[in-house]
Amino acid sequence: MKNNFLNKLEERKSKGILRKLDSFESSIDFFSNDYLGLSKTPVTVSLCGSTGSRLLSGNSIEAEQCEKKIALFYGSEKALVYNSGYSLNVGFISCLTTRHDLVLYDEKIHASIRDGIGLSSAKSYSFKHNNLIDLERQLKKNTYSNVFILIESLYSMTGKCSSLLDIYDLSKKYNAKLIVDEAHSIGVFGYQGKGLCYHYNIHDKVFARVITFGKAYGLMGAAVLASNQTIDYLINFSRSFIYTTALPSNIYACISNNIHDSDINSLIHKLKGNLHYFHEKFKHSLLISDANSPIQIIQLSSNKKVSLLSKKLIDSGIFNKPIFSPTVPENEECIRICFHAFNNQNEIDTLINVLTANCP
Repeated sequence: MKNNFLNKLEERKSKGILRKLDSFESSIDFFSNDYLGLSKTPVTVSLCGSTGSRLLSGNSIEAEQCEKKIALFYGSEKALVYNSGYSLNVGFISCLTTRHDLVLYDEKIHASIRDGIGLSSAKSYSFKHNNLIDLERQLKKNTYSNVFILIESLYSMTGKCSSLLDIYDLSKKYNAKLIVDEAHSIGVFGYQGKGLCYHYNIHDKVFARVITFGKAYGLMGAAVLASNQTIDYLINFSRSFIYTTALPSNIYACISNNIHDSDINSLIHKLKGNLHYFHEKFKHSLLISDANSPIQIIQLSSNKKVSLLSKKLIDSGIFNKPIFSPTVPENEECIRICFHAFNNQNEIDTLINVLTANCP
């Protein structure tokens, strides 16, 4: 067994794709998910241990008030907070579906959702990325009583938005339950950052939405937005909620404050301005993302090319992590550039100069 571990590590070292932990405090940030810069806002809180899971000693008035505010703000019947987006997706999907159900998911869906599907007993198939024809083909073949469609509103490894309205229409046509992970669109799209489902006025029509607070909101935790009945079911059967120590009570207060931050609309405006400036100055066929996405992907389709460009960026003071396979499929290796409201034009010009000089 020990040799198997060592062999796997040595294989990654030889391929130049061994993961390791780095810090980037002194570098230009085109890397983090802190799209609005809210993680940099000083917060004074006195953190106390929550002492147990929500169903034991870890529940609090702050947690319950936070969930009520979240549900009201995003236009949902009810909300349930988990400690992270990963634990949410694993616990939500795995307990929601049974062997009598069918799950259809976009092939670019996040790993946490794939893990949740893997822990469930449902039959599952992927459909081609944002491909309505392939999705409908599989919906037509369905013989299961319940069908769930799982998508992201903004995909973190392509920087592309989903065909949200068209997929919603298909879910209605075939009586399927649509679950939308808005981890990367919440706080960034829509009035007050309420996300793409809210922007397109289907927020109260989809089966469930998943939002996170560790990206645009600069904190931690995540929430399911769904019906009263669905949330009650999760409280009773979602293992990653039931058996996890609750967040400290003051974190819930911080979440409530950040989603209601009065500067969010102006921060979104600054972020959009930075994206517009970048796309006006840099146009390249390797850039595959939607122009309004804070995630911009330079797809080089080679570990070696990705590694070389990453080094050039780091040498210019722009910290980044190259995205190798198996994080993405082979031939989709890329540099993932994240834009923020706080980036200035000098920083963007530095980025553009490096990309222009080194993109093949």
